[in-house]
Amino acid sequence: MAAKDYYATLGLSRTATEDEIKKAFRKLARKYHPDVNPGDKAAEAKFKEINEAHEVLSDKDKRSKYDKYGENWQHAEAFEKAGAGSRQYGGGGTPFEGFDFQQSGGSFGGAYAGEDVGDLFDQILRGGRRRPHRGQDADYEIEISLEEAYHGTNRMLTMQGAKPEKLEVKIPAGVTNGSRIRLAGKGGEGSGGGPRGDLYLVVKVSPNGRFERKDDDLFTTVDVPLTVAVLGGEVTVPTIKGTRLALKIPAETQNGKTFKLGGQGMPHLGKTGNGDLIVRMNVTLPTKLNDKEKELFNELAKIRPAGQAAS
Repeated sequence: MAAKDYYATLGLSRTATEDEIKKAFRKLARKYHPDVNPGDKAAEAKFKEINEAHEVLSDKDKRSKYDKYGENWQHAEAFEKAGAGSRQYGGGGTPFEGFDFQQSGGSFGGAYAGEDVGDLFDQILRGGRRRPHRGQDADYEIEISLEEAYHGTNRMLTMQGAKPEKLEVKIPAGVTNGSRIRLAGKGGEGSGGGPRGDLYLVVKVSPNGRFERKDDDLFTTVDVPLTVAVLGGEVTVPTIKGTRLALKIPAETQNGKTFKLGGQGMPHLGKTGNGDLIVRMNVTLPTKLNDKEKELFNELAKIRPAGQAAS
């Protein structure tokens, strides 16, 4: 049975940075995820290999042990106590190199036939009892709209395994880019009677054409006719919840002026209350003037020549 090379699984060199490991994992996970390849057992197996490699290489302590002891990194303490720590296995070797586990009649027989070498060694150390291992944690990116982040939403996921499981996940109001939602016991299968790992949904909030988000505040721009900006009046402001509000602005409102509508922003995640909506004024000039309008602007130009300070 070929030794596992986690670096090769992710297509990386042994000098890969944490960022390179993360990028490689995300790229491969999207390609081989069971939701993208329903019913494809090869893709499902590849996805498990990718998860396993990422779970080890993304953890500094586990990676250090793996670089030293290869796929049997979990037995590092036992190896060091036994004096095996003087040798590095580089991800491709094994502390059992040099031992012949094959007999003339086939594979190593008895109760250990077909066992992984690491599991076999673990059983020897523990008097034949197989050590339980917790399953691997896994990340899964899920994209939602800004409106869904405001209201909260649900997603239906299909969990792959011996028995595929459909799971409805609630995404709370106020989530931000990078929010992680933990689904306990929904990750990789454990071994030796160990529990399953956890699944973490990593939220990605897609950009919105109307609103820009900064923390829990929202920013938007509304057009204001020149006459309203000069004389004062009302402008209509859209909100993320889908309603529209009337905002009174004073006379002589300048282009770029901002007004705050309290509590009209995003919900505070896990708390009460909302952020604010910041509204920027974009004063628009009239076009296609008729003769009367041109005459009035000419009169204004005579009263207030260009460059003249306000009296």
